[in-house]
Amino acid sequence: MTNRPRRSVLYMPGANAKVLEKAKTLPCDAIIMDMEDAVAPEMKQIARETIAAALAGGGYGAREIIIRTNGINTEYFKDDLKMAVAAKPDAILVPKIESKAEVLSIDAQIRELNNGQSIDIWAMIETPRAILDIFNICSAAQTTPFKALVMGTNDLAKETGAILDVERAPFLYALSAAINGAKCFKMAVIDGVFNDIQNMDGYEWQCNQGKAFGFDGKTLIHPSQIEKCNEIFAPKPEEVAYARAIVVAFADPENAGKGVLKVEGKMAEILHRDMALKTIAIAEAIEAMQ
Repeated sequence: MTNRPRRSVLYMPGANAKVLEKAKTLPCDAIIMDMEDAVAPEMKQIARETIAAALAGGGYGAREIIIRTNGINTEYFKDDLKMAVAAKPDAILVPKIESKAEVLSIDAQIRELNNGQSIDIWAMIETPRAILDIFNICSAAQTTPFKALVMGTNDLAKETGAILDVERAPFLYALSAAINGAKCFKMAVIDGVFNDIQNMDGYEWQCNQGKAFGFDGKTLIHPSQIEKCNEIFAPKPEEVAYARAIVVAFADPENAGKGVLKVEGKMAEILHRDMALKTIAIAEAIEAMQ
């Protein structure tokens, strides 16, 4: 699906079979089955076995399934990747990516484990080095199935010493850099988590901020965050209606060859038609999931 909805991307601890089963009933667009931060060192193997069993059992419907490994420089990565490739998720998410070479290496390792076949790669962007080299990192998408960036704002806060509050002023450069890098190569880009589960007003504000920046959706840490996230990151009915009007106007034979039209009192160019087509595709994909 070219314009697959990724409004709500929920982290779930990979060692907990009960919550992985619960995920089958949740209205999130995607699930990250986590073997990194949510799993203690002594539970890493349990997490691998639990995730493998969950995916073998199926039942996740149209939800996109992503497995997050531990970092490539950890003792856990090779076993994580071997399990993840065998489980055949929609994508494999690797934390703390800092270079194009790392993405290329991950792709090569996946192909070696998978009879030459690729699996989509997602990358956590959560260090200053990654932000400063974001264009080169994203350029790996030219030769690999590198499909999405996920912001690791908590780790960025740790690495920089910046305060991670609701408005995230110290992080605006990093957020914008990641979005621009991803969009250069038509990649998806998912916003970081909101830590204060009880602060729904702050959470809603930050979701709106993320959408305004151009994020495709937001990573979540609790099911209570799903509904509002889906609402905010979905195209509004009036946006879809206007998008359809733009497409109809440009398809009208009387407008053939015109690069600029007036649609419902507003100027619309070819670029607006292209944006309208994406809006419609996302809206239809969301409707199909429901």
